[in-house]
Amino acid sequence: MNSFEPQSQDSMKRRFHQDKTTTQSTPFMSKPISINPNSNSTSGTAGRFPRFGLNVEDDLVSSVVPPVTVVLEGRSICQRISLDKHGSYHSLAMALRQMFVDGADSASDTDNLDLSNAIPGHLIAYEDMENDLLLAGDLSWKDFVRVAKRIRILPVKGNTRKVRRNE
Repeated sequence: MNSFEPQSQDSMKRRFHQDKTTTQSTPFMSKPISINPNSNSTSGTAGRFPRFGLNVEDDLVSSVVPPVTVVLEGRSICQRISLDKHGSYHSLAMALRQMFVDGADSASDTDNLDLSNAIPGHLIAYEDMENDLLLAGDLSWKDFVRVAKRIRILPVKGNTRKVRRNE
């Protein structure tokens, strides 16, 4: 035997439908969203939620990218750098050189600077979201900014084999 009476089921259905219609009539967001690609406003939420049908704008996506930690192997103090402030690997290489090699001196030759020679004797790698260590420069810049969690600067190991001398 059913413990619900037919009259109470009808009233429950009525309440459910009334609650559903009042919930749908209330606005979801209090501020209107600007989807204008020419707008410079970063206060809107357009671009942050592409799965919800909103347009993705590169400026807004890059504005929510947190700074990454830069670890120079052998040093106990780390640096932080905002990748969204840089537009390419070249500008990242200049920033890393200024951080770890030149200091305040920015008059050095930066025309042919890239990640392979930004810090002499070191390789620049990064850890992605899955904690995999990968070589920086293999991805496109936008993908690198999206997945990089930590930048690690590793010393290049030289030829460690001892050379035999014939005497």
